Amino acid sequence: MGGFGFLLICTNLLLLLPTISFAVDSIGPSQSIRDGTTLVAKGGSFELGFFSPGSSKNRYLGIWYKNIPVQTVVWVANRCNPINDSSGMLMINGKGDLVLLGQNKSVVWSTSLVEQPKSATVELLDSGNLVLRDAGAGIYLWQSFDYPSDTLLPGMKLGWDSRTDLNRNLSAWKNSEDPCPGDFIWKNSGQLEMERHIYPEAYFLKGTVKYYRSGPWNGLRFSGAPELMPNPLYSFNFVYNDDEVYYMYTLLDKSVISRLVMNQTTSTRDRLRWIEAEKTWKPYSTVPRDMCDHYGLCGPNGNCLIGENPVCQCLKGFKPKSQERWNLTDWSLGCERKKPLSCQEKHKDGFIKFSGLKLPETTHSWVNKSINLKECRAKCLNNCSCMAYTSSDIRGGTGCAIWYGDLIDIRQFPASGQDLYIRMPASELENDDKAKKAIIVGVLAGVVFAGMLLLGYYYYLHRRKTEVKDYYLSSILVGRRSSDLIPFRESGLSSFLRK
Repeated sequence: MGGFGFLLICTNLLLLLPTISFAVDSIGPSQSIRDGTTLVAKGGSFELGFFSPGSSKNRYLGIWYKNIPVQTVVWVANRCNPINDSSGMLMINGKGDLVLLGQNKSVVWSTSLVEQPKSATVELLDSGNLVLRDAGAGIYLWQSFDYPSDTLLPGMKLGWDSRTDLNRNLSAWKNSEDPCPGDFIWKNSGQLEMERHIYPEAYFLKGTVKYYRSGPWNGLRFSGAPELMPNPLYSFNFVYNDDEVYYMYTLLDKSVISRLVMNQTTSTRDRLRWIEAEKTWKPYSTVPRDMCDHYGLCGPNGNCLIGENPVCQCLKGFKPKSQERWNLTDWSLGCERKKPLSCQEKHKDGFIKFSGLKLPETTHSWVNKSINLKECRAKCLNNCSCMAYTSSDIRGGTGCAIWYGDLIDIRQFPASGQDLYIRMPASELENDDKAKKAIIVGVLAGVVFAGMLLLGYYYYLHRRKTEVKDYYLSSILVGRRSSDLIPFRESGLSSFLRK
């Protein structure tokens, strides 16, 4: 009760302090922002204040683009706790926390600082980041970039930080009038201690069900996003170490306005770009892109090939687990091995190289950045449960990623996919060798046949040329009159005989 009473007294005293009535980018302990007033970033790019989405009467504290006529909110404080009137007020309380008050001075939303600063200020940066800083030490005590809503802005980190136990995910608005999180979420794997040695990747969830998977980071891009290439709009980076795992992008041209946003209605993550001449947001890219992007479409050990009919096929060495259901385009059961593996004969096993793939889901994976591909193969071969391996970093073919159990959510790309070495029993390798030899024999036979045809055609031309020469010369020798002969130039033999 004592702590609550102290907080209430501090809050009541601060209510008597002056309210900002003109555009500023920061406030201190003696100031507040009321409904109807705003903070504006120093460069004029973003604005913080109270708003009502769509036709809703509810009031929320949010951040939006200052110079875009279509109000585009990128962050909301009280997402699920709206204020029903214009009583909202933002201020710094006596403990240094940033506090949003509503009706009857009730706390609608607040930060929760571990230590009380001597003097705190809150500032809206040109990046769109709202920061609470210790005025004396100059350090950030809290920042909105660590608590994103549905939008990823340039410079924001999406992922986790083990040092602060911070987990940054994006979640779509429920609808255009309700910023409370819907069930469409973007998050990274590897957030729990037990997951630290898996190959990290990003997921979209619908509720608790995986909906889309980026594929693991391979040093250049996510293996399931071959379109993530150097481009004139933005650069991107993925950091993966013992302290943190996060994705971040940066705009190359500061005059460009672009954002990533989760859309509950379409169940897509859209990269949008503001087109000033048309006064509208236009899509730059969208995922999922096609049906092969939908998580696990082809089931375990299946491979999705967009443009094929059907799109789902079993990997080489595998067959449909239920041929009847597979024929009905129900691929959920996936595929099983044609010839099962035997742990007693594991050293007779080998690997078949598959190219151009989106790598399998990494829930049951293991990664080591320090060993090479040859060592990775040996490690996989010595473990009966290891089903596949590859390089974790394709920039230099270094690092080792290993998969255990079924291989899930694989798709084929026409270009920019990745190599994956899948374990096969010796008998399957023999069949593969026989198939390769048959192909080689077929190619050689074709080459020999084509060579014989060319040789025969050359022989025919040579013989024809000789016959024509002999006929013409014999006609001259028997003394035929020149009038009985076709003129030499007109006959076309002049050029033919010179060949």
